[in-house]
Amino acid sequence: MFPPQVPSVQVTDLDPAAPVPAGTVLLDVREHDEWDAGHAPDAVHIPLGDLPDRVGELDPEARLLVVCHSGGRSARATAWLVQGGLDAVNVDGGMVDWARAGLPVV
Repeated sequence: MFPPQVPSVQVTDLDPAAPVPAGTVLLDVREHDEWDAGHAPDAVHIPLGDLPDRVGELDPEARLLVVCHSGGRSARATAWLVQGGLDAVNVDGGMVDWARAGLPVV
């Protein structure tokens, strides 16, 4: 069972000049077609379904900002990562709010 409170941040709380602070990894858990349609520069792409098998690819010392399309899948991923002892924060609103806020998308 997931913890009742998932750590989260609003896109509007991120610094537009540097939305992913130093020492932080932006983890995109969307599917491949969503990633191909546009993603944040320098994001790490691990689809949610692949996360249990690929979690070892993540730096255990880094803070993770977890993003998906609108925040649902990333909330589940964040809860799972936090339960595993990682420092993870869900990006509420996901890439929808990211793009709406004018943050970079490639």
